[in-house]
Amino acid sequence: MQALIRKTIAIACICALSLLALCGCADRNSGEASEAQKANRAYMSQVNEAMDALKADLGGFVDAVSRDDVVNMRTQADNAFKRIDKLEALTAPDALSDVHAKFIEGAKKLKSALDGYVALYAEIRSATDEKPFDWSNYESRIAAIQAQYNEGVSILEEGDKLAADKS
Repeated sequence: MQALIRKTIAIACICALSLLALCGCADRNSGEASEAQKANRAYMSQVNEAMDALKADLGGFVDAVSRDDVVNMRTQADNAFKRIDKLEALTAPDALSDVHAKFIEGAKKLKSALDGYVALYAEIRSATDEKPFDWSNYESRIAAIQAQYNEGVSILEEGDKLAADKS
């Protein structure tokens, strides 16, 4: 059963990683840019850097899941949380404040989902004969966590599309 859990979470995280790879907005404008355009590009560059770092941290999370290493899962999740905190701390230009809000909303959903994954794995790992894990609600718990994760990725994609539409 634990192999099934690891595979389920690993597949979910891999899917999310591929979706995160799509996040980021390339600069499609040429010619002289106004100060506002420069600020927008600088902000999006910072967002892309944060997303790339987050993607790397989530890759470490997937690796920890595949090794059934709850301690390293927590470490990698904490690293991802630091990236998310840096993303939240960015100051968006006025023209991209709605984009920034989407990125923050999506990142918070991812953060909550990662916490859910780690908590679920920790609960499974800490189960004993005297206090066994309740497998009867595993499917619904994993589905809820995955739905939250997918929602976070979807919101990040909405933010990316919104940013692309503004460029």
